[in-house]
Amino acid sequence: MSGVGKSTVAERLSELGFKVVETDYGGFSVVDEHGHQHWDVDRVRELLATEDADVLFVVGSDDAQVLFYPDFDHIVLLRAPRDVMVERLASRTNNPYGKTAEELAKILADLETFELRMRQGATHEIDTSKPLDRGIDEILRL
Repeated sequence: MSGVGKSTVAERLSELGFKVVETDYGGFSVVDEHGHQHWDVDRVRELLATEDADVLFVVGSDDAQVLFYPDFDHIVLLRAPRDVMVERLASRTNNPYGKTAEELAKILADLETFELRMRQGATHEIDTSKPLDRGIDEILRL
């Protein structure tokens, strides 16, 4: 979900020397005729078939992610309380998405609609409202 800290976690993992791919960037997502962003399934398949790192972290979410669950060793749901998400969206400088009332309303509606479904598919959950290093340690223990 937007505002849970995916990019922050991805940045820290990358700083630690891990291969990290955020699916919102680098051509791993496409925009459909309705203006909605979705994973480019073929590009994600190519990514997962490339063996150029001991560990790969794929950061992002999409309806198509369920197609790849068998390929992942772990599926980690990053979550944060709603008020924390709203504050992060309002104050972040690395991504303008979520700044308008319409975008915020969509994010909060998606939270209600999709978080339970994402929780059911996850093998682990991490509360990103806690200190970043604690969440990173949890991920690395996996």
